[in-house]
Amino acid sequence: MKKDELKRIEEISKGNIKEFEALFREFYRPLLLYAIKILRKEAEAEEIVQDLFFNIWRNREKLTINVSVTSYLYSAIRNNCLQHIKRQKIKTRYQDYLRSQPVTIIQPIESLEYQELHQKINTVMDDLPYRCQEIFKLSRFQGLKYQEIADQLSISIKTVEANMTKALKHFRRKLSEYTLSA
Repeated sequence: MKKDELKRIEEISKGNIKEFEALFREFYRPLLLYAIKILRKEAEAEEIVQDLFFNIWRNREKLTINVSVTSYLYSAIRNNCLQHIKRQKIKTRYQDYLRSQPVTIIQPIESLEYQELHQKINTVMDDLPYRCQEIFKLSRFQGLKYQEIADQLSISIKTVEANMTKALKHFRRKLSEYTLSA
């Protein structure tokens, strides 16, 4: 890494917003164009690039870059785009699966039970600490693996595992009335 890049990263780590803004202005447009080439959708590419810069600023105190800033940013965009594509494929397969299932008529009582369970799940989710909620949602709602969550949040995989264990125990305890008994 060049000396001036190292200085910039150190300044950003210290919270220097001007250095962060300079980094943003220098790389936003080229990274956006690169992401558009991969995703072929400008809105999704914008979101990926904005998320990258948001995460850099949010995790600035722990920011460690061992390669050139350019290499780091382009690699991060490529990886985030590939993860996005992977998630989209999973979502599409699930939607295709749902479309292939026979249509069933939901009785009013089933609808009420579903709404009640959904409300209870949200209430239980709100009881969890913020970080635990965040990790649970990334795992269960976005389909990320523990290592991907650890990388995205800049935490250890053990922290992810511990929070998931905590969340699952909490859900089992609070939703025990909804589980099937053998």
